[in-house]
Amino acid sequence: MNRTPDLAPVRPRAPTWPGPAPRADGLLWIAAVAAAYTVVQLALAVFGTGLGWDESVYVSQVARGSEAAFFSAPRARGITFLVAPVTALTSSVEVLRVFLAVLSGAGLFAALAVWRTLLPPRVLALAGGLFAGLWITVFYGPQVMPNLWVALGALFTVGCFLRAARDPFDRAGLLGTGAGLVFVALMRPSDAVWLLLPLAAVALLSRAARRPALLVALAAGTVLGCLPWIVEAYVAYDGLLARLRRAGEIQGHLGPHFAVDDQLRALEGRSLCRPCDVPWRKPVAAVWFLVLWPLAAGGAAVAARRRCPFTAAPTAVRPSAVLVPALVGLSLAVPYLLLIGYAAPRFLLPAYALLALPVAVCLGRIAVSARPRAAAAVVLGLALAGHLTVQYGVLNGTMERSRNNHKAFDRIVSELRRNGVREPCVVSGSEAPRIALRAGCASRQIGGHDGSITRPALARLGEEQAVAYVVEGHNRPPSFTRGWRLLTLPGLPSRPELRAYVSPAAGPPGTGR
Repeated sequence: MNRTPDLAPVRPRAPTWPGPAPRADGLLWIAAVAAAYTVVQLALAVFGTGLGWDESVYVSQVARGSEAAFFSAPRARGITFLVAPVTALTSSVEVLRVFLAVLSGAGLFAALAVWRTLLPPRVLALAGGLFAGLWITVFYGPQVMPNLWVALGALFTVGCFLRAARDPFDRAGLLGTGAGLVFVALMRPSDAVWLLLPLAAVALLSRAARRPALLVALAAGTVLGCLPWIVEAYVAYDGLLARLRRAGEIQGHLGPHFAVDDQLRALEGRSLCRPCDVPWRKPVAAVWFLVLWPLAAGGAAVAARRRCPFTAAPTAVRPSAVLVPALVGLSLAVPYLLLIGYAAPRFLLPAYALLALPVAVCLGRIAVSARPRAAAAVVLGLALAGHLTVQYGVLNGTMERSRNNHKAFDRIVSELRRNGVREPCVVSGSEAPRIALRAGCASRQIGGHDGSITRPALARLGEEQAVAYVVEGHNRPPSFTRGWRLLTLPGLPSRPELRAYVSPAAGPPGTGR
């Protein structure tokens, strides 16, 4: 058996994976998975949807003719940089969705391709398929949200790190490690820190990987990626500590919070569960989440025994190719399972992307070692088919709600425009960012996490241009709207009772401006 230390450096030109160098057909496996992922998005998750609350905030920063919505302390601008080339050319949501669907498929291909010298192609294809088959991954592929891009960036970074750690001559791996961390930090600085910690620990504890160049790549990549967020902290938030403090307040203060049960409930198709004190109506939607962890542990055990999946023969499989992504996946899951008091399925996408590798190793080993093999293959096939059926059932329901919301917001905007709320205009109150971006208005709030204007200032603004203050249910409007025209708006599926108070500057109904 090969007794070489797991991360021991290799000689130049020596293949990292024991055996022959990777062949082009390995790329075909990965390309097929990435192409299928893109096609599924285009077929199921692209058309007929509008921008969500967070998407509206991100897009408003770079959309043509749009006034930027308030950008709260926890947010980072990486996703706005990603979509800026499209929003500079068109305001079409569908074009933006298609762009992101194609780009996310390419991103999945790139993130898996860097692992070709580390794991067999069939393992990578299965891992990619498992990750891409989740309803969360399909739903957020074409969305203007950072979490999927953190997942792809983390998968890419860990693969490059392992390549650079094993081969001091792999400059692409070294540069990829730094570039991957820059990308992740631009998207979500906090996730970049949880990605950095286990990688830095591995680099420091492994004698072979304890090289200055690799440590510099880890540190420099994180700092460079976080730099725009840090600079903005001093420009807009009175310093880094003040921004961190405000970000913590908005996120409910980081601290001991057991949120596993919240995540289980959210997997029913909830984009955000805050507070998550709702009934757990569809436990079947979370079965895969409960199975994920023991399968990942099984994959780590398989790798520790240096057994290669999809073949019955023992092979010198280096455990780090499975153990390190498992470690990093757990690290990325920690804040969202144990440190915040609410849940959103997208938060765990980076963990799922990395844990898919040990899960694929475990399933591959089961497929070749179980007896009788044919029966095992049938059982695994049925289990995977059932898993995909559940995933796409949840996705279908989520997409239906999204499309219904899109139609409802269109009706709301039409009613506001019919009553004179046209640019230049301002929308405040309930669902202001989503309504404002559709109506061509600015979004301003007088309080809460997105507070960006005072009550007297908004009242004065209403004397100069059309201002609509949207109220839901039995909530009371602010006192400065007394004397403003009351409109009953078409309701949303989740907010059936909506009304708006429109300032006199909007003009009479039907005239517009």
